[in-house]
Amino acid sequence: MTSTALEDLFGGRAAEAVLLHLFHYGETYGRAVARDFTISLDSVQRQLDRFERAGALVCQRQGRTLLYTWNPKSRLAGRLRDLVGVVHEGMTLQAKETIFKQRRQPRAKDKPVIS
Repeated sequence: MTSTALEDLFGGRAAEAVLLHLFHYGETYGRAVARDFTISLDSVQRQLDRFERAGALVCQRQGRTLLYTWNPKSRLAGRLRDLVGVVHEGMTLQAKETIFKQRRQPRAKDKPVIS
């Protein structure tokens, strides 16, 4: 995948991956981001921790998995989500299908993977 402006703004591929994954799926966990973007789990987890400390994300434990979502109480999270949305919309359909090929929820037969 070619990098986006998010990598340049936030200083790394892990930050870009976390933000795009979270925007696309609405919630995410470290191993899913690392698998979809083929980057190290350690760098993804460090980035998730940074965004949580900054107040943009909140974390909830589901079993042994830490599930991250946008912080609904943070104005920063709303603005950051809007910024990521602009980048996400600018991505080609082919790039989205390559990155987000793993289906996280059931879908109707013959429904396209990316809408």
